[in-house]
Amino acid sequence: MQQRLRLKADGRIVELRDGQEFPLAPAAQPTGPAEVRDLRRRAHLTQQEFAAKLGVPVETIRNWEQGKRMPRGPARALLTVIAHAPDMVFAALAKT
Repeated sequence: MQQRLRLKADGRIVELRDGQEFPLAPAAQPTGPAEVRDLRRRAHLTQQEFAAKLGVPVETIRNWEQGKRMPRGPARALLTVIAHAPDMVFAALAKT
């Protein structure tokens, strides 16, 4: 069965099961340099490949991984969803 996730207006991510929403653990939000790097490595992607899949400049990925900048807003939410369902997210992004 495929996991269904929903991004709420307040930035929370919930899993949809049997018509109900179940919050995902907030600690899973990849917002620091080590978390972003780990997320990319678990996807077996280079910085260039990860940037291309997300549609951002490779400099953005480098800045996140080096701690020069932190993912915010939609980027942070997207990274959180990727942490929970990378195959589903990358498949959806490939269709755009």
